[in-house]
Amino acid sequence: MLCPNKIYAAVVIAHYNAPMSADKFRFPTLTAVVIANMVGTGVFTSLGFQLLDIRSGFALLALWAIGGVAALCGAMTYAELGAALPRSGGEYNLLRRIYHPAAGFVSGWVSSTVGFAGPVALAAMTFAAYAASVIDPGLGDMTRKFMAASLLIVLTAIHATNHRNSSGTQVIFTVVKIAVIVGFVLGTVLLASSPQPVIFTPQAGDGGIISSGVFAVALIYVSFAYTGWNAATYLSGELENPQKTLPWILITGTSVVTLLYLGLNYAFLYATPMDAMAGQVEVGAIAAQATFGDSIGRFTGLILALLLVSTVSAMTMAGPRVIQVIGEDYPALGVLGRKNKDGIPALAICIQSFVALLFIFSSTFESILVFSGFTLGLNSFVTVFGIFVLRWRQPDLERPYRTFLYPLPPILYLLLTGWTLWFTLINRPVEGLFSLGIIGSGLLVYYLAVALRKK
Repeated sequence: MLCPNKIYAAVVIAHYNAPMSADKFRFPTLTAVVIANMVGTGVFTSLGFQLLDIRSGFALLALWAIGGVAALCGAMTYAELGAALPRSGGEYNLLRRIYHPAAGFVSGWVSSTVGFAGPVALAAMTFAAYAASVIDPGLGDMTRKFMAASLLIVLTAIHATNHRNSSGTQVIFTVVKIAVIVGFVLGTVLLASSPQPVIFTPQAGDGGIISSGVFAVALIYVSFAYTGWNAATYLSGELENPQKTLPWILITGTSVVTLLYLGLNYAFLYATPMDAMAGQVEVGAIAAQATFGDSIGRFTGLILALLLVSTVSAMTMAGPRVIQVIGEDYPALGVLGRKNKDGIPALAICIQSFVALLFIFSSTFESILVFSGFTLGLNSFVTVFGIFVLRWRQPDLERPYRTFLYPLPPILYLLLTGWTLWFTLINRPVEGLFSLGIIGSGLLVYYLAVALRKK
């Protein structure tokens, strides 16, 4: 069996040896987008927040396993929807065709204002936090914000040029990310001088933890970490043969990330005292120093910081396609759909990055994390439910891929996500209500756009 490093090295070689249409993305690129969108801020920060309330090794790994199952169920459902309704735009395209144009517009509004800009800001802020903790822990908050902003501006300039630059950058960053994570996990397990007394098998009381509201709220951090399994649907209109390859892109990317997440969190808990990570953002840097010592650990922490470049890159690449298709569909907002001479929605990319910069300079890390996680969870909940609506309304629609074990995957996803959203709304009402306010504002903008179109 080939190791992950060799598999993805082969993918990169195939990507560059195979002929590529100048205006289309291929399977390796969008699989890289899915993986890079998911592996980023959440997995490198969430454990610190979870350890404030949960200290069971089994329950903590169960969080990530359940999150992976939910994401895979969601990906299998989106695979059917995306193959049946191929077009860039993600939930915007799917919801407008399943429910009503207003539903699609609101979803696009959410993605444009929060769904991508918030996670982009979080990934850039996490990059700055990791880098600062390794280079100079005394760096001030404003300096870290400028580090985050600088990264975002550079990647915006790259992705606003052409498809070949965008594809090459994304695949290379993602391959490096997977190689480093696998190396980190193996190195931690093999070299940790004093493994922690953490029990990863079920113990008395674990059942009560897993069924508790605390566990459900902790899942919001996990669900945010898995956000991005649907990223390929935002670029399906620019994918070669989307009806055939899109399902396998979604399923492959999600499965790989689930294994990486379980391995990373096992390594964190195996090598590092829980008290040292509780409440901390840069748990990866802390774990690296606990495992490899101060000097090598600081270098490893810097490498983990560089991995977040891939995450910022992927979301800067995928998210603006939502803004683009909104501009294409609504003449009053037509400027948003403009492309440059290479077919890239450069203006949409710049708009999303501008909103992300506003988040970086005006919001706290945790508030963006909870708010973005809740909003994106609600968006995907409505979309996954759409598979039942579409099968009922259009039973004869051509479906190149049908969800495996239907209807179990969408039902399981809806139950897990609905449970998480409900407890988050109860325990974090400010973030939840603000999310609902964003949705309401989207409806208002939709009706204004429709009214202007009629004139």
